[in-house]
Amino acid sequence: MQLDDLYRRVIMDHYKNPRNRGKFEDDAVTVDLNNPTCGDRISLQLKVENGVVADAKYTGEGCSISMSSASMMTDAVKGKSLEEALSLADRFSSLMQGEDVEFEEYEDIEALSGVNKFPARIKCATLAWNALRKGIDAK
Repeated sequence: MQLDDLYRRVIMDHYKNPRNRGKFEDDAVTVDLNNPTCGDRISLQLKVENGVVADAKYTGEGCSISMSSASMMTDAVKGKSLEEALSLADRFSSLMQGEDVEFEEYEDIEALSGVNKFPARIKCATLAWNALRKGIDAK
């Protein structure tokens, strides 16, 4: 199996079987973002306790890239300090710029590395991560 095929399967798995999809009924930091270019939209909710992302959920609609990225991001940031979560967002930005970045703690994210070959799709992949940054800034 080619690496591209494996990455495609990982992306589709997160799209068809999203992790952390849903919403909190009680207090949470909530960020709503959309990509007017393609219509992707996300509502990200973060539960932050003592400077740590205790939990994260999202709802939204969009392409497989944006929704898979949201699924991966919410999985990756749970249990991370706000600083560690921002560091993950920075590393993801570098990945989208074509840099060779590894995510040892959550390898599924690397499946999105091929997105940088399609500039119009980078905004799809970064939508959830931009919401994460806004949510942390609001905290």
